[in-house]
Amino acid sequence: MKVGDRWFRAVWWEESGVGYIDQRLLPHRFEQAVASSTTEVAHAIKDMAIRGAPTIGVMAAYGLALASRHGESFEATYGILNSTRPTAVNLKFGLDAVAPHYSDPAAALDAARAHDDAEVAAAELIGEHGSALIRNGGTVSTHCNAGWLAAQDWGTALSPIYKSVEDGKSVSVIVDETRPRLQGSRLTAWELVQYGIDHRVAADGATASLLRRGEIDIVITGADRIAVNGDAANKIGTYPLALAAQAAGVPFYIAAPTSTIDANVASGDDIPIEERDDDEVLYIEGLTDNAELTRVRVAPMESTAVNPAFDVTPAALISGLITNAGIVPASVEGVRSALRK
Repeated sequence: MKVGDRWFRAVWWEESGVGYIDQRLLPHRFEQAVASSTTEVAHAIKDMAIRGAPTIGVMAAYGLALASRHGESFEATYGILNSTRPTAVNLKFGLDAVAPHYSDPAAALDAARAHDDAEVAAAELIGEHGSALIRNGGTVSTHCNAGWLAAQDWGTALSPIYKSVEDGKSVSVIVDETRPRLQGSRLTAWELVQYGIDHRVAADGATASLLRRGEIDIVITGADRIAVNGDAANKIGTYPLALAAQAAGVPFYIAAPTSTIDANVASGDDIPIEERDDDEVLYIEGLTDNAELTRVRVAPMESTAVNPAFDVTPAALISGLITNAGIVPASVEGVRSALRK
């Protein structure tokens, strides 16, 4: 995507390491950084300097290529990177794309680049398939950030929106703020500003009412792991959004590349759910009126928190899976057909 006068992917290879856009600083600061070691790559993933399932996988792939160049132990490096984020299966997919070539640094880098390009191509195909679901003048609701920052380019849930706008459609987007890390209001809204797409940020608890009032035509979210039966894990808050969409009679779609499907997981009950630090719930960060970034506590000092990073939406609530292989039912048969294509 274009930022200012330059085109970017979320993560890229540099001779000194793995370059990336530090998503923790958006929307108020746009800064690039370089992870020059396996440890720094792992920290960038774990600390969510980069996030989004496909982008995590690409970062991990480049991290493994970097370790190959440095002559590090394959087993140790693979284990460190694979343990950074437990829910997004794309991380392992990216590592496994490079693993067979680890002994040859040039081949490992070529494999990482090929994986990067394949994820971008998949994201663009998701947009081409999904744009048919969005009518001219329609309003789309989305949750978390599933745009180009999360998928190297194009995105997953946002890709059909970008393609619809390119096709000349008028599209409006309701952006869930996505507590506790606010990826919707910080990242998705920022992306839509760059692209000039009409949007409004909504408190997470407001979207159900907008659905009930008929102000939303379709809901599209991303996913971090899809089970064989069509159950999908995505950012916390997706499941209640799907329930609200069903109650309102509004179609709810999951958009994700086939690399997000885990053929080894039978149902959502088997998807590991990452638990993150209490402080993400108890504190909030933002820009003051003096244009200074600050962090403040919003809960009593005595309070603790529960902070699951993801939830699972059952396949019965999902109208379909928008994949690079086409739109398929959220079912065993649908998932298998997507994997065969």
